[in-house]
Amino acid sequence: MSIFGTIMSAIFKHANASPAPQSSAPQSSAPQSSAPSPAAPGAPSTSAAPAAPGAQIDVEAILTKLAAQNKEKLDWKHSIVDLMKLLNLDSSLAARKSLATELHYSGNENDTATMNVWLIKQVMQKLAQNGGKVPPELQH
Repeated sequence: MSIFGTIMSAIFKHANASPAPQSSAPQSSAPQSSAPSPAAPGAPSTSAAPAAPGAQIDVEAILTKLAAQNKEKLDWKHSIVDLMKLLNLDSSLAARKSLATELHYSGNENDTATMNVWLIKQVMQKLAQNGGKVPPELQH
């Protein structure tokens, strides 16, 4: 499974566990069955995530809730490392470089600060493209 697919699955599975107001049941099988499909990072249409048209997974609400339950103060809105930690994923430099490659980062991977800023923005954009409701300010 791709790293982005793992991120998306980790977020979307919490939508099924939480009392989300919209389509918890239809979304439960879609992200799990389609988790490998985000492996094509350039393809914004991973067909299964937006299974129910108009129904979106509230990414901000899920991540805010997870952050409130976490002992560590994690700034998932601005830090790819914190987002990955919040989701209990490998946030090592190697993992982030793999994610950068997967998402077609063309900058210098040794300039980790720039790469990390780019990664968090790209992940939020990709989540929005794949059925996630992400505030516009997190997609720039």
